[in-house]
Amino acid sequence: MRMMLAGAGAVGECILKVLKRRDPKGDWLEYVLITDYSRERAEEVLEHIKHWPGTAEKERQENDAADGKRAVVYEAACVDAHEKPELVHLIKEHDIDFVMDAASPFVSNCIFDAAYEAGASYGSMGTWSVPREHPDFGTGFEGSYLEPMTKYNFDRHEQWREKGLTACICLGIDPGVVNVFAKYAAEYLFDELWEVHVKDGGNLQAPGADKDAVQFGFNVWTVLDEVMNPNAEWSEEEGFRIEDAFAGEEEFRMPEPFGVNRLVKVEHEEVVTMPRYLGKYGLKKASFKIALDDNLLNALKVINALGLRSTRPIEVDGVKVIPRDVVAACAPQPKDIGAEMTGGMCVGVHCIGKKDGKRKECFIYQPFDNEESMKTWGMQAVVAQTGFGAALGIELLGKGIWKDAGVFSPEYFPSKPYMELMEEAGLEYRIEER
Repeated sequence: MRMMLAGAGAVGECILKVLKRRDPKGDWLEYVLITDYSRERAEEVLEHIKHWPGTAEKERQENDAADGKRAVVYEAACVDAHEKPELVHLIKEHDIDFVMDAASPFVSNCIFDAAYEAGASYGSMGTWSVPREHPDFGTGFEGSYLEPMTKYNFDRHEQWREKGLTACICLGIDPGVVNVFAKYAAEYLFDELWEVHVKDGGNLQAPGADKDAVQFGFNVWTVLDEVMNPNAEWSEEEGFRIEDAFAGEEEFRMPEPFGVNRLVKVEHEEVVTMPRYLGKYGLKKASFKIALDDNLLNALKVINALGLRSTRPIEVDGVKVIPRDVVAACAPQPKDIGAEMTGGMCVGVHCIGKKDGKRKECFIYQPFDNEESMKTWGMQAVVAQTGFGAALGIELLGKGIWKDAGVFSPEYFPSKPYMELMEEAGLEYRIEER
């Protein structure tokens, strides 16, 4: 595989660290072009990866040469992901056959289209959506969204299929690993899988932080979108029910040591992709809920109330700025936090259905400890958990274990190879009967 990483943020860097650890000799990964709108950041990640996990690149290449094996080649480039011609040119110039989209969601459609035009397969961790300025809420996306999540991608399935290319969207932890968990439950744990409810929480905290500190554990743009956009849940009976931000609050008991988490609904792709692929297993309900820190939740409400979430340019002293860009630039960046945090993440699927004629309920989850994450990957748990999940999917695509032409999410592919790869790679998962 000759891969281009579009977006060299914290998660993108983690993806490369996992891939390098998984395939240091380049048995299936031949070349990686690291790209970002900031040349400085792309080159910074290149240096990090060259010396990961601490062996000097020259020494490693000498060792590989002595063994008669080649190493993966890494290079860096600057590109504006708003500019499709620039992306297409880079993909063709470097003979890229797979583009991993780790950029901000507002450029994902452009990267997706560029990969298609240049003849490369594609992976992403999420999709772009466009809500209406004044959502109607209620039943169906139409009253609340100009462009619902995943629609842009799935509408182009036939074009990708006809061209013989694969696009795997929603490839991270959630969406991503949890989608695989749901498919695994449907294939191996239940005779009928009626309900899948994604729960994203844990006990991650920063004990020494200021009591008013606001921390974005993930890409700031993504948080502002998925948390503040109208949220959705799905049922066979009603279809998609759309509600305002922070709806559906509940307390959910996570496995020990994570305890009870207070969760709310946010916009997330799983509620669209799971009905698409798991209906044949009896699925009747799907939802997504996440635990939000009180400080972050309050900050998001203020940002929204002041209009700072807007993507419409405003003029300030003769200079046009986008309010959300200002927030994203000023907020603490995920790549710069983590060492001070304790606890960890717990992300999973609460599955309800029938097995051997009886009602069955279980929680399949992936725990990720922050201290271990910092020690192993040099990154906080939210970032590393997402990057790890994406990297394993890339490996299955790169090895041809997951393959088909068209646009898919992880539930489409067989779950067992991914679950086996999790065990092999050390991305722990557990199943708790309830």
